[in-house]
Amino acid sequence: MALLVLIVLGASLGWFASILARTEAPGDILRQVCLGLIVSVVAGEIANEGTMIGSLSFLSLGVALAASGVALVLYHALVRRKARA
Repeated sequence: MALLVLIVLGASLGWFASILARTEAPGDILRQVCLGLIVSVVAGEIANEGTMIGSLSFLSLGVALAASGVALVLYHALVRRKARA
């Protein structure tokens, strides 16, 4: 159940980031959703001490949320930096 929650959290954060950044290209939207999903699952698993079968603690949920947010902000900073150069 914890894995499912982290997958939904990461994918929704990636989708929300694409809305905030006003991304229109389908490839870019998919990249953001995948980035949010992967970072959320990895950070949540590390914070939950490597167990994804049992329950999800609030700490690991917060870590997954923060790590996904930071990764998406960095992604957008790098994409805009490349676009200006």
